[in-house]
Amino acid sequence: MVFTGTANPNLANDVARNLSINLGRASISRFSDGEVAVEILEHVRGRDVFVLQSTCLPANDNLMEVLLIVDALRRASAGRITAAIPYFGYARQDRRVRSSRVPISAKVVANILESTGVNRILTMDLHSDQIQGFFDIPVDNIYATPILLGEICKNDYKNTTVVSPDVGGVVRARAFAKELNTDLAIIDKRRSRANISEVMSVLGDVENRTCLIMDDVVDTAGTLARAAEALKSRGAKFVAAYCTHPVFSGQAVDKIDNSKLDEVVVTDTISLGEAASRCKKIRQISCSGLLAETILRISKSDSVSSLFLD
Repeated sequence: MVFTGTANPNLANDVARNLSINLGRASISRFSDGEVAVEILEHVRGRDVFVLQSTCLPANDNLMEVLLIVDALRRASAGRITAAIPYFGYARQDRRVRSSRVPISAKVVANILESTGVNRILTMDLHSDQIQGFFDIPVDNIYATPILLGEICKNDYKNTTVVSPDVGGVVRARAFAKELNTDLAIIDKRRSRANISEVMSVLGDVENRTCLIMDDVVDTAGTLARAAEALKSRGAKFVAAYCTHPVFSGQAVDKIDNSKLDEVVVTDTISLGEAASRCKKIRQISCSGLLAETILRISKSDSVSSLFLD
């Protein structure tokens, strides 16, 4: 059984369609003071249940929906509850930098999910794999790599170079470069403070190349815009970005529209807003098939690892 909240009903419906099932019936509403109200509207006793919802903007509301749906299912005696959170909000707050007085918010969220009654986590392209260690329950972190690679191959790009937008993304970019049998370039980026990025230099030859920037999250799009500018200034012929999670906060869409980027391809872990849907540079592809296949394998206790690419 698959239940969902209000964050991304289209994705949940697509996953259910791929599984040839109906979405679980639940009422998700708001009280007059803004509190979330949840009621499960069908029998779940002893059932294997998945709560499918990204904890994207508004992150706190969407997380609270997940928690209350899980609690309602647990109190209704569901057999096993998997929180399927394709975009795991708070994942970028995963450490204390130089012992600064800040929380490790990803760990806090992990604690809350476990204490609410979640038996298993399913997510996609976690910002850092180490977050799996914040949980004492099984975590399946699947990758959008097969989906993005398939889309790249459809476009049949010539003279490609895969680009990591920063040093932290080198492992991801290298995996794509290996699968595409092409070169790798790296953007040396220095971030002065939150949501402010500065591209310093390009490591690698990009002249007259089709550059494919690979990243997990596109948030304010500052990193992508500056990366595209740096690549084009060094002679890149075409610059496209392939990203899993389209957060698109603030003026992200305007930045993309006015940037040197030729195209931004994202998955549907997060619904596109009106501005992003209208932007001709942004194209969304579906991850519902991969999520459905993973859910099916988990429910049958089959291997999930064969879906991963090194």
